[in-house]
This record gives sequence, C-alpha cells and structure tokens, in this order.
Amino acid sequence: MFTCDICGQSGLSDPDMRTHILIMHEENEYNCPICRLSGISYDELMFHIETSHSEVKPVDDSRTICSIDKEKDLGASFQTSKLVHLEHKTVPEQKEFEVDRMEEPKPEMSCSASPPSCERPFKHNINRKGESKRLMPSGAVNGHVSGPVWRQPEKTICDNNHRGSEDNELPSSSEESVKFDAPECPFCGLIGNSGEDLDEHVKDKHSELLETPQKGCGKQRLYPCPMCKLVFGNCQVLQEHVELHLAESRAEECVLADRRFAQRLQEEEEKKRKVFEAKREHEEFQKLQQQYGLDNCGGYKQQIMNNMERAVARGQLNPAEYHRRKAEVLETLAVGEDDGRTRTLGLIRALNEYYQRNGAEIRHVYLCAEADHYHASLGDKGWGCGYRNFQMLLSSLMKMEEYKCDLHGLVIPCIPKIQAMIEEAWKDGFDPQGAAYFKNKLQGTRAWIGATEIYSLLTFLRIKCQIVDFHHPTGPSDTHPRLFEWLRQFYSSGKDAGPRLQPRVVWTNKPPIYLQHHGHSRTVIGIEERNNGTLCLLVFDPGNHEMQKLLRRDMTGVSLKMIRRFIGSMKHKQYQIVAVNGLLTMEEKNTRKHASAVLTAEKVP
Repeated sequence: MFTCDICGQSGLSDPDMRTHILIMHEENEYNCPICRLSGISYDELMFHIETSHSEVKPVDDSRTICSIDKEKDLGASFQTSKLVHLEHKTVPEQKEFEVDRMEEPKPEMSCSASPPSCERPFKHNINRKGESKRLMPSGAVNGHVSGPVWRQPEKTICDNNHRGSEDNELPSSSEESVKFDAPECPFCGLIGNSGEDLDEHVKDKHSELLETPQKGCGKQRLYPCPMCKLVFGNCQVLQEHVELHLAESRAEECVLADRRFAQRLQEEEEKKRKVFEAKREHEEFQKLQQQYGLDNCGGYKQQIMNNMERAVARGQLNPAEYHRRKAEVLETLAVGEDDGRTRTLGLIRALNEYYQRNGAEIRHVYLCAEADHYHASLGDKGWGCGYRNFQMLLSSLMKMEEYKCDLHGLVIPCIPKIQAMIEEAWKDGFDPQGAAYFKNKLQGTRAWIGATEIYSLLTFLRIKCQIVDFHHPTGPSDTHPRLFEWLRQFYSSGKDAGPRLQPRVVWTNKPPIYLQHHGHSRTVIGIEERNNGTLCLLVFDPGNHEMQKLLRRDMTGVSLKMIRRFIGSMKHKQYQIVAVNGLLTMEEKNTRKHASAVLTAEKVP
C-alpha cells in the first residue's frame, strides 16, 4: 500500500496511486517547490523561480546526485540497491534548472527501471513539455551531497522499457513521463527521493528531535529539567518548559521588587511622619513650657528687672527711680516678704457697707471673712495668678482667730518665697507626682501652679482643706449650676445659720475659696442670691488692677461688674475649688501626706 506524500492520503494500491496522482494533483495547477506559491501555470512558475529564487544554484552538467533506492521485483523478488546517475543540463537562455532527457547509458552509468509494483509513493505528474526540473540545496558543494540526497521537487524521465541499449531513446515530448515530487524533511527543509530516504535522514540527522524513539534507534535520550527535575524526551520541549520557569521567576522577581519598593516607600513615609511628629511635639512642648513658665527664661526676679529696664528705655521710669525700685526688690526677695505694692485692703468691709445701703434686687448676699486683694506685678504678669490667689487666701486666714495662732509669725510671702515653700512641701513628701512634673524646682521659673499645689502647701501648713472637682458642665449651654449651688451652700451653712430668718447681708467668718479653671484662677469672696432665684458669684481677679474703685463711698452697682460672675459667664469645661474648713493635727497631717501620693478630689456630680 502506498501513501501520497503530497496530500497524505494512505492505503492506496499502485493503480489507485497513479489515478490519485493524475486526478488530484496533475490536473491541478502548479505549485512552487521552494515557497508556498500555488495556483499558477508552468510558464508562470518558471518565471517565478527565475525572479524570486535566483539565489538557488543551478546544477552543472558534471554534477550528479546519488540516491540509494531499493527496488522490488514483480515476481516477489527484491533487487539490490543501485546507484542511479542522472545527467543534468542547464539551459542558459532560459536560466532555469532542467533535467535533460536521459541519453544512452555510458559504460560506467546505469539506469534501473523499477517495475510499477515497486514504485515509491512519489507524486507522479505528466510532463506536458517533456522536460523535468530539479533544484539542489544551495548548501551543496560542487553538486555532491553525502548520504541520502535531498533536493527540491523535480521531474524525472525514466524509460520503463530500457534494456541497456544505446539505440533505445527516451519518449518524445508528446509522450507522457512520470514526475516525482519528493517529501521534505520537517526539521531542516531538505527534500529526498523517497519516504524511506526521509526516514533514514531523520533517524540519522535529527534523532534527538524525535519525541518517541523509532525502532532501531537505540536508547532514547532524556533531558531533565534543571529547575524542577522533570524529565523530557525532547530538548525543544525542555527549552519551552525552562522558559516558563524563567518567566515565572521573572514575574516573582518583579512582584518581590515591587513589594520591596513599596516597603521602602512605606518605611520612608513612616520615618518622615515620626520626624514630623517629633518636631511638632517638641514645638508644642516648648510652647507649653513657655506658657507655663518652664522654658528656663528666668523667674520673678529676672522678669521684673527686664521690665523695669524696658520702662527706663521707653521713658516711663527715670534712672533714679529705677535704681530705687531695684534696691527695694532685692531687699524684698532677700527677706521673702511681699512689698505690698499690689495689695488692696478693706474691700470686704466696703462691700458689706454697700449691700447694707443698696441692692434691693438681692434677696441674700453672703460675704467671706476679711481678705485683701493682690494683683499681678511686673515680675509675675502672665503667670502669677495662682500665687496671688494664695496670698489673698492667706491674708484672710491670718486675720481669723481660728487660724491666727497656728500662723503666728508668718507674713504674706512674696512669689519666690511661695515657690520655696512649695518645694519644701515636696521635700517633706507631699504630692510626689506634682514634684516630678516640675522636676522638684519652682524657684527661678515662671511655672504656673494650680489647685494641687495650693492644697499641698496648705496641708503642709496644717490647714485643713479639700479639693472639689466639677469635671463637666451640669446645666444648659455648658454652664455649672451645681458649682454655684455648692458655693451658696458653703457660705450659707454653719453655726450662724439657723431656723430664724437670716438677714439680707450675711458677713460670714469663712475664708475665701480658691477657684481654678483652665488657664486662670480666681478667689471667690461671696455669692449673691437674687429675688428671681439666680445666683451670682463675687470674685477677686488677680488680673484686675482697679479694685480701689470699690473703696469709694459713692460706689454704685456698675462698679461691681468687675467682681460679679453670673452662671452664663462661666462656661469652662472643668472647674476645681480648694475650700478651707479648719486645722489639722499632726496625725491628720501625716495621714494626708501619705494619701497625697495619689491625690484624689471630690467629684461633683
């Protein structure tokens, strides 16, 4: 059975093969044996080869092509392989590659005619022009090729009735001849004489490219993958497989590089953010230090000296007055006693007399015991409110019989002296957290003090007091009605209160109350209860320098605006008060000292 090498149809007998070649391929148009051009006439094919494939070398007359052909005998006997020599001539005027008609065989050359039954499954074409064409590979040297010879499709004329006689000529151009179109090697593109030659060529030259071993080829060579150890029988498949590995590796490397780049960017952003936050925190801390007087810019003494020098430079203070004031300041600081320049005496008495004469709209007014007002000076302006409020509170306690004995010999201290007293209380063990906050140092600074420092100092002096914390608003519009009610209850209660009708003006024997809120502090010296039920606090503000107006006999209600505070005007988020209510024994003092390790306040509500 034969297989058509042109279209691949198999299972054809010799007559069927001839009929198939004639019908399916000969009657069709010509195809270019070098490229894939098809559907053209013979003349067009010749012109196409001349113009498009001129680089293909023609075969000289002296060149021969040898092929090994196995012949079969019709009588079931096979002939041995014979070397077939074909002469080729080149037609110069046509510049085409043609095969001459076979002449009489020379003594050293022979032509074996294969019987029809043993013909190879080649393409058989009728050569209408009586000529055959054959193309040699351009890589052939002098027209000779070793081993099985491969060439482009050719037209070969062979006399089937050749008997070896020189007188026997080939058929004329009118006679039909057989055209052979040899199979092409799928690996290198060379064309051979027959399918068997193609098999031998592939086994000999391209055995490593075969995926499945052929019979007689020996042991198949295996190609293990160097990356995953998978074994392949074809090196091309192995190459594609390795390229897939490399592509995956490159993709993983790209992903890893992107991840590293993103991580590096994130680290840089985090580093920048930390640097920015540290810088901002440092700036805010410096602002807080400056605000609360912890910026090491000097304390009370440094500030008052600088302010007096600026006053001299502006012409507000003459040099003689400057030196006189400077000497007084240094003397006061050496003694530790306030010079009284910022003190206003007799205010509570003046208020009592005013309310006795005026205030028809007031149902009750409660005033604290006698207290002096102290306002800020050039040395503590902007930060000394806490110290000035302590001076006001202490001035009242020193005038009260209940506290006078225990405070015997004590004078109203100046601000540097108050700072030294607080440091002494810290050394004694009071408020260790506050001491750590200020680094155990207040002297020489402009540090603000608050309710906890006032509590620690009073307790150190054996004065019984308490801290009450109004930690959030208790009324509409962020007001603190509970604070006002607590203060009214504080001043209206006591041994003087009873079932009998109280007078409209009550001058109590209770000391003033220290009132602290964010950024400032004041001293509460009384409270008004009006006819409509509203309450109004009476406060001494250290920032007020015009308190002497209240000492006038013709004082009116307008002058009281500087000390009146209604509920609607006190809208800070949190208020703390320090209220004095007696003296401490030594045991109570020690108990409170140990308890001050963690200071607690009474919270309202």
